[in-house]
Amino acid sequence: MRIVTFRRDGKVQHGVRSGHSVTVYPDATSAVELATSAEAFTPGAEVALAELELLCPVPRPGKTICIGLNYRAHAIEGGNAIPDYPAVFMRGPTSLLAPGGAMIYPECSEQLDYEAELAVVIGKTATNVSAADALDHIAGYSCFNDGSVRNYQRKSTQWTMGKNFDATGGFGPELITPDELPAGASGLRLIARLNGQIMQDSDTADMIFDVATLIAILSEAMTLEPGDVIATGTPSGVGYARTPPVFMKPGDVCEIEIEGIGTLTNTVARRA
Repeated sequence: MRIVTFRRDGKVQHGVRSGHSVTVYPDATSAVELATSAEAFTPGAEVALAELELLCPVPRPGKTICIGLNYRAHAIEGGNAIPDYPAVFMRGPTSLLAPGGAMIYPECSEQLDYEAELAVVIGKTATNVSAADALDHIAGYSCFNDGSVRNYQRKSTQWTMGKNFDATGGFGPELITPDELPAGASGLRLIARLNGQIMQDSDTADMIFDVATLIAILSEAMTLEPGDVIATGTPSGVGYARTPPVFMKPGDVCEIEIEGIGTLTNTVARRA
């Protein structure tokens, strides 16, 4: 299923997209609930996708856990050693951005960078799960743009500031259930385009720590709950590592496309 979360008639609702229309499930309280127990809900009206204001698949995740340096070539382009344990940081809910929305250009920096990533949404509580069982805890997958303010990311050894500017983490547009994709969403082409130009072009099979391994490692420390999001890291081709560097600016359009999942599109604009 391709599940969307949207605002309609002032209400947040959830539905299943097919082509240019969406079947609304009025009693579903979340995309995760619909993904994991669709048979419990009765479908309602069918509406045109174009009429809906799409939101993040999970508008306010309990946890958004991000993984750094999870593609070998990306670690190398930044002058980093290949990690033997994932770099983990968190994003707060105000940093997230709905599909079609504008990334807020920071007035204090000219170093707003793009990062194409696969997002994993947890569907079932996971504590100390093994890698062999980890994929059973997934509700679905989506696109993520881990927009990073690079000079703030490097103000300390912790990346939190540079990764939590308001409305810099694009997320969506749909939640794709695991049955639609290869196991662990492996082997999918992952692309970032800036104003139509391909900047990143890789494959999710190139992750250093795959989806199952990440869930096992994270759940060793923290309970993963339904609706939690894992942004699994970005491949090479980011703006700061280019010569000369390429950063986003107001008026730009950034697209994150993942094979079989879809395309997340966001513009860049100054804060209103």
